[in-house]
Amino acid sequence: MSNARPLQWCHYDFKAMGSPCSISLYAPDAQQGANTIQQAVADIVRLENKFSRYQKNNPLFHVNQAAANGASIAIDDEFRSLLNYADTCYQQSNGLFDITAGALRHVWDFSSTNLPQQSDIEHALENVGWTSVTVENNQLSFGKPHMEIDFGGIVKEYAADSAANICLAQGTRHGIVNLGGDIKAIGPHPDGKPWHVNIRDPEHPGKHMGSLELINEGIATSGNYERFIDINGKRYCHILSPKTGWPVTGLSSVTVKASQCVIAGSACTIAMLMEDKGPDWLRNLGVEFLHQ
Repeated sequence: MSNARPLQWCHYDFKAMGSPCSISLYAPDAQQGANTIQQAVADIVRLENKFSRYQKNNPLFHVNQAAANGASIAIDDEFRSLLNYADTCYQQSNGLFDITAGALRHVWDFSSTNLPQQSDIEHALENVGWTSVTVENNQLSFGKPHMEIDFGGIVKEYAADSAANICLAQGTRHGIVNLGGDIKAIGPHPDGKPWHVNIRDPEHPGKHMGSLELINEGIATSGNYERFIDINGKRYCHILSPKTGWPVTGLSSVTVKASQCVIAGSACTIAMLMEDKGPDWLRNLGVEFLHQ
């Protein structure tokens, strides 16, 4: 007969990286669960403070100052590892996943009802191009001025994985980290069953287009339904092609399940950028996914 105490369910809601977030886990007692969650949330805040493009005087801000001047700057190991991952994504997507495409945001205003001029888009495209970026050891160099680095599609998912790893290191064996729909599961439920996640249907609010089961895995979603402008009945979403400078078309939403949330995040973004070819690319990648 076991003398083990029942695990306590601990849950915490918070906001980070512009999204509603939560961490839920089972712990031996409520205090240990709260301490674990506190450490995980602190790391999420650390990553937001470090890599958010909306904050002044953080490491990404200083990198983008160097990028604007076509200069070089020293970076730490974590920054370099994210750049190396971004390079892998660039190669696997034939240049569609390009973290220098943030320069296009300066000509697209998704709070407006007007499209940018084609000449402005073409001018912005001159400042896009991962091949003009060099990473050697811990030195980051930009081969031309007016560039910009944007870790959208990587850093929130990376933060979910990092938070889950912190929980694991603190002894958590059953839990789930949810950063605005980017999810990383920690083990299964205590009964051994997988976590069951419903994926919302972007075309029909309140309904689901399917569900995915997770054990030590991550999921992420990319879609055209959260930030967009509608002009004359046509939707222009915030996912911009680094090739054309225009919003992608073809898919409404892609949700990917992978071993890590950061892999799921980059894969669903690449699939959206590939438009109608996205589903076949995901099938060849061998990941489970849902799309519309």
